[in-house]
Amino acid sequence: MKVEVENQPQGLATLRIELPPEDVRKEWDAIANNYSRYARIPGYRAGKAPRQVIEKKFRKEIQDELTKALVSKSYHQAIAEKQLRVVSLSDLGDVEFGDDRSMRFRATVVTAPEFELPEYKNIPVQLPGTEVSEAEVDTAVERLRDQAADFIDVSDRALALGDFAVIDFTGAIDGVPISEIVPEASQNLHGGKKFWLHLAAENFLPEFCAQIVGMKPGETRSVQVPFPAEFPVPEIAGKKADYAVTLNEVKEKVLPALDEALAAKLMPGKTLADLRHTIEHNLEHEKEHEIERAKEQQIVKFLHERISFDLPPSLLKNETRRALNELVHRNRERGVPDEMLKGKEKELIEGAGSLAAHRLKTNFILHRIAEREKFEVTREELDNLIREQAAHYNVSVEKMRKEYEENDRINGLAEELLLGKTLDFLKANVSMETTPEPAPASNSPE
Repeated sequence: MKVEVENQPQGLATLRIELPPEDVRKEWDAIANNYSRYARIPGYRAGKAPRQVIEKKFRKEIQDELTKALVSKSYHQAIAEKQLRVVSLSDLGDVEFGDDRSMRFRATVVTAPEFELPEYKNIPVQLPGTEVSEAEVDTAVERLRDQAADFIDVSDRALALGDFAVIDFTGAIDGVPISEIVPEASQNLHGGKKFWLHLAAENFLPEFCAQIVGMKPGETRSVQVPFPAEFPVPEIAGKKADYAVTLNEVKEKVLPALDEALAAKLMPGKTLADLRHTIEHNLEHEKEHEIERAKEQQIVKFLHERISFDLPPSLLKNETRRALNELVHRNRERGVPDEMLKGKEKELIEGAGSLAAHRLKTNFILHRIAEREKFEVTREELDNLIREQAAHYNVSVEKMRKEYEENDRINGLAEELLLGKTLDFLKANVSMETTPEPAPASNSPE
């Protein structure tokens, strides 16, 4: 097999591959013999038609099968022979058959960028401590108290900051309802019925809360909201809206007493001491996860700062598109309305580009380390991961494997395992420094 490689800009390379006549002829004969056995040719009994008749009638079909059989096999052999780091196949074509039964074709591939690895063992990292303080436990307990709070009706005073107001409200700009100006906008902009609002200085719409302080149940008040010029809904940005607000109820948030009754309510059969112990254990577990995340972030930062290369534009474009879809999906799950996403389109695209570039660079670096360390993903490791995924989604292993195969995701799963294995190796070989705890403030004069 003859292979010529022509390197091109932007991480592309063209392989021109020529297969010798004997290799092609051997495969051609095997395919043609198969047609001879089963093809039906008028005037001949099955399997008795002369070879030249078979080859003339089924020449295109034989060539198509021959192409499928030889191109993929020889393409991978050529990559291995030339020791190319191919990321993806960009184009395949110009398949030609010579009169002597030789075969030629061209493959354009995207190659991994070339770079030198720094010393990646014993990467220095600073890690937070895992000790949980009493103050942290206290904060977590207060959070649980807040979640268990009751809301009581207030009838003997007017609405004040810190209260929860249950309101009906509708908004308009120059007499036109906001629901008509931007029908696809959030209902919180249009208005609503029995809407719960926590009165805090910077909460909700601009200057809204301050203007309804002092209202009493049953009272209606006009509230003016000046939307800033940078407001994410362009149709109303920089404009002033009028809201008609009716106060239905005033609610005051009351925290439960921190006692054994609260502990039993949160954890049936447990004491306050049990509750604090469980919280402490959970916080320790969270800190252990934080340490692993801190290790990973500092390892990746260390490698990025010491390695520089250009990313293949075609890969960056595809990865940016994927990252943008992820960002949009994540924001929609958080309840961000589409009109707000549209208003932040430029920021989302820039964010997706940065995320894609960071992800691609990290993957290239980890792949190179895996290659240097000769890491591989075994069939057993792949089977175990598929088994775990099947258990997570409560489906059979066979169904999960079939889904991965049908969606061509087996290679992606193997890559995920390889990169994870490499990252685990780096995390196990860091040089650790625990971040010192801040010293307590001294009361003695200097």
